[in-house]
Amino acid sequence: MNSEPKPFVPVNIAVLTISDTRSLNDDKSGATLADRIVAAGHHLAARDIVTDDVDGIRAKLKAWIADDGVDVIITTGGTGFTGRDVTPEAAEALFEKRMDGFSIAFHMMSHAKIGMSTIQSRATAGVAGATFIFCLPGSPGACKDGWDGILAHQLDYRTRPCNFVEIMPRLDEHLKRGKG
Repeated sequence: MNSEPKPFVPVNIAVLTISDTRSLNDDKSGATLADRIVAAGHHLAARDIVTDDVDGIRAKLKAWIADDGVDVIITTGGTGFTGRDVTPEAAEALFEKRMDGFSIAFHMMSHAKIGMSTIQSRATAGVAGATFIFCLPGSPGACKDGWDGILAHQLDYRTRPCNFVEIMPRLDEHLKRGKG
């Protein structure tokens, strides 16, 4: 096995806050993610806020999925159970592949910090158009935990035995194959 250290490979990450009440000036959750992304050495490809509206969320996600300058999308907000919480409904309809392990890992980590209250989150993730999408709850603490505990490692090419960055070039194989 090669014991040479792997180089860091920065990826382009977009942050989308879903909220009816926040602006970029007071968006602590989006700022938490943006700050951590940049501090880790990645590129903040875009940052925006949309309201809790399925069509608006999907439109922004689709635009970023189609953008070659975005490799990963992280959303914050809208993962609860109230009437306005529609992020999973908006995002999961776009997933070509769902990442059940992300939700499980997030809930395990969250349970250690907030106990059974973790069941109030519908954190989810998947792949759409060769773009990773991670949907985190809207609290700064949940964003910190999701980034520090999961995403910082899986979006670091140096993480062994495996990470998301090393499979990024193969995420669109099904699109290139053609029907046969």
